[in-house]
Amino acid sequence: MTAEYVFRVRFRLDAPDVRLDPREFETVLRLPAVDPESEDDPDGWLFFRDNLWHGEANDERHLRQTASELLGVDVTSISFSELAIDAAELETLRAAIAENLAEFNADDVDEVLHKYLGSSIRVTD
Repeated sequence: MTAEYVFRVRFRLDAPDVRLDPREFETVLRLPAVDPESEDDPDGWLFFRDNLWHGEANDERHLRQTASELLGVDVTSISFSELAIDAAELETLRAAIAENLAEFNADDVDEVLHKYLGSSIRVTD
């Protein structure tokens, strides 16, 4: 899958023996989305369910900690921007959601996508 969760991340550098100016920086973090059909990480495709709510981080502290571990720096803020996904991958995701609809406490796939991703899905070419 080439789909990616896109986050804006602000991080701080700390160095005990030098002064830094600026000490804080902002970057874009692109986290690869797990294919719902992946046998290596069968629950990884549920990242959006476990971490997002209406297109925003549902637990910013947890996501900051996760990003800090990934980047090796002190992440001071993180915000979700979008799920960048191509049309075929979106159909695969929609099919996986439909097969597991009970896990989402929703009536249909569109409700699930809106509930967790809001309007933050960008279909790429």
